[in-house]
Amino acid sequence: MKKILGLLGIAILGGVITLGGYKMFFNESSVFQSSGSENSKTIRTNFVTTSNETSANFDYESVDFTLAAEKSLDAVVHVKNTTTRTQYNPLAEFFYGNGSGTRKFEQVGTGSGVIISSDGYIVTNNHVVDGANDIEIILNDKKVYKAKLIGADKNDDIALLKISADNELPFITFANSDNVKVGEWVLAVGNPYNLTSTVTAGIVSAKGRDLDGNGSIDSFIQTDAAVNPGNSGGALVNTRGELIGINTAISSATGSLIGYSFAIPSNITKKIVDDLLEFGNVQEAVLGIVFNTQENNDVLGVKISDVEQGQGAAKAGLKKDDIIVKVNNVKITKFADLKGQLTAKRPGEFVEITIDRNGELITKNVQLSKKPKQLKSPSFNWELKDVSKQELKDKGIKNGVKIVELINRGENSLNNYIITKINDKPVSDAEEGVKMLESIANSKSYIIIEMINLKGEKETLRFR
Repeated sequence: MKKILGLLGIAILGGVITLGGYKMFFNESSVFQSSGSENSKTIRTNFVTTSNETSANFDYESVDFTLAAEKSLDAVVHVKNTTTRTQYNPLAEFFYGNGSGTRKFEQVGTGSGVIISSDGYIVTNNHVVDGANDIEIILNDKKVYKAKLIGADKNDDIALLKISADNELPFITFANSDNVKVGEWVLAVGNPYNLTSTVTAGIVSAKGRDLDGNGSIDSFIQTDAAVNPGNSGGALVNTRGELIGINTAISSATGSLIGYSFAIPSNITKKIVDDLLEFGNVQEAVLGIVFNTQENNDVLGVKISDVEQGQGAAKAGLKKDDIIVKVNNVKITKFADLKGQLTAKRPGEFVEITIDRNGELITKNVQLSKKPKQLKSPSFNWELKDVSKQELKDKGIKNGVKIVELINRGENSLNNYIITKINDKPVSDAEEGVKMLESIANSKSYIIIEMINLKGEKETLRFR
């Protein structure tokens, strides 16, 4: 018995020494991971408010996406495009003779599309079908159809396709994208990674978003709904299952979603589709104003740098330094907002433009004009525009064409300078001016350009 008590005492003493040593040498807490099975505890993670407020008035049905998913799933299709590429190998050509270095191969790409009418019209992104020799449409019920390209707009990245089915097809109706609100729930429907009929949810996180390098689309709807490769051309719908945008791009360093995705608003999409059906190309509408990015950095709205004589803005009485703050009661805070409104309109339409003129809000009814043909000189990165008779008179000159720089050169900018002579030959027409510049640039001859600067003074540029 004494032996047992002695062993027990030694054990207790050892435990005390161990505990004391642990306390002495290990003051910081440690984290251990166990690979064995243990009985886990379920802990409730509900939040208990300290006030008397309740959530009895919260509408839980407002976040039910099942109706929107049911209405849109069958109307979103899988777009498969096949493009024939040519690869040239100069070494094979050299060693094995003429024609041996050329090899043709097929490249297959996939994306999504949205059926917008029961007779088979489908809208998608231009980049999904650009250059395709063959386009296939796979419906949600696995039926496959050959598609015809009706028309496309590269600048706004919209393409219109048509399939012929034996029966009426399910389709999605357009919503007014101007009514979309930041914070509104949305669904992205498409075929990412060849996974057909995928639906993800998120909210609208911004509107009128401009992205660097996107071409001319300056009014994206930004959302945090998961969009991945293969979703391009798919539908962004509201909780009623109505189309508010065409999913187009993601912001990512990896190629997969890490944050935000971007959709072309439905109002812009519908206008482009209508133009392609009626005219075969897009009818671009302009106000007839000159816009300078640098002047608008600290302005809430769009500050007019100048108005073009003979265009809608000038006729309606808009002036230099007016700040556009609304279009048809839609708030304008930046150029992307204005561009989005104009892209959704046609030449000839009237829009109500609200301007801030020296602190006074004035509303003008402006008729939109058709965007003039762009005449660009790639060698100089200039676009040339004809000068009105009134402007020639104001400048005190008989002829000239205006420079619109395609690349911002900062303090060395020649924007809005007027070219009067090229190599001592008078220039009166923008098309003629572009031909002269390109002809001389290609011949690598000496070029002397006489022009009028913004102060009305004569300047001469020499290029060798």
